[in-house]
Amino acid sequence: MPNVPYVPANLCEPADIVAAVRSRRGGELLHLDRMLLHSPPFALGWNALLGAVRTQLTLSPRLRELAICAIGALNEAAYETQQHAGPFRDSGGTDQQLEALKNCDRAAADASLFDHKERAVLQLTLTITRSVRVPAELLARVRALLDNDRQLVELVGVIATYNMVSRFLVALDVEPE
Repeated sequence: MPNVPYVPANLCEPADIVAAVRSRRGGELLHLDRMLLHSPPFALGWNALLGAVRTQLTLSPRLRELAICAIGALNEAAYETQQHAGPFRDSGGTDQQLEALKNCDRAAADASLFDHKERAVLQLTLTITRSVRVPAELLARVRALLDNDRQLVELVGVIATYNMVSRFLVALDVEPE
C-alpha cells in the first residue's frame, strides 16, 4: 500500500487539471497521477513537464528510455521501470538489455549489449544519479556523441527529471499498475 492513499480513480475536480492529466494518459489516471492529484497545482506542473520530456525533445527516444530504465533500476523504482520497459522496447531496446540494467555498472561496460553511445549515456546516468556532479571529461565525451548541445541539455534534463520521478515514487511507495 502507498504511504498516502490515492485519490479516487473517478476524480473529476479540478476539472481542467484532471482533464489535462487524463488527456496525456489516454483517459485513465495512473497510480502516479492519483498520488500527484493530492496537489492539483503540483499535478499540473508535473503533467506539463513530463509531457514535454516524453514528446517534445530532439533527443533519441532510445537514449531517453535507456536513461529512464537505468534510473528506475538504480533507485529501485519498480513503477518507473515497469512503465518505461514498453517504450524502451518500442524504441528498439531489448529484453536482454532491460535485464542487464539490473546491474547498471556492468551494463555501462557491456559492449556486447550496448553500443558506445548507449554506454556513455549509462555512465552519465550513473554519475548524475549517484553523485550529481559530472566530471568534465565525461560530459565532453557524451557531448561529442550527440548531435548538438540541445541534446546534451535534454539528456541531462531527462536524467534529472526521472531521478525526481523515481524519488517521488519510492518515497510515497507508489505501486505499479
